[in-house]
Amino acid sequence: MKHCVFCAIAAGEASAVVVREWPDALAVRPRSGGVNDGHVFVLPRVHVEDASTDPDVTAAVMRRAAELMAEHPAANIITSKGEAATQSVFHLHVHVVPRQEGDNLPLPWTPQHTARTAAQNGAVS
Repeated sequence: MKHCVFCAIAAGEASAVVVREWPDALAVRPRSGGVNDGHVFVLPRVHVEDASTDPDVTAAVMRRAAELMAEHPAANIITSKGEAATQSVFHLHVHVVPRQEGDNLPLPWTPQHTARTAAQNGAVS
């Protein structure tokens, strides 16, 4: 296996802003700062490539993500598998993204995304 930055974070060998720790997982802030305040991702302490690799590890990570999600009145839990699905680090991680009305962060299958795209296209014309 190539060097995995998330394995290094889990082992304490790479720096990260750790928000919460459990015996089986960590919650850390994205280095970019995330898409909004409170955005974190939960990763297992063991190397698992994606959510389909080991259902038991995935279930544990989702349980930890759900614990964090419960602290917000609205939130998304998002994970990806493969480059075509926008996975860029091939170590399972689940994003917990707190949400609020008007946060201007539409998901691509929502009416908000359609309205945003239409507004952007109208502005370009």
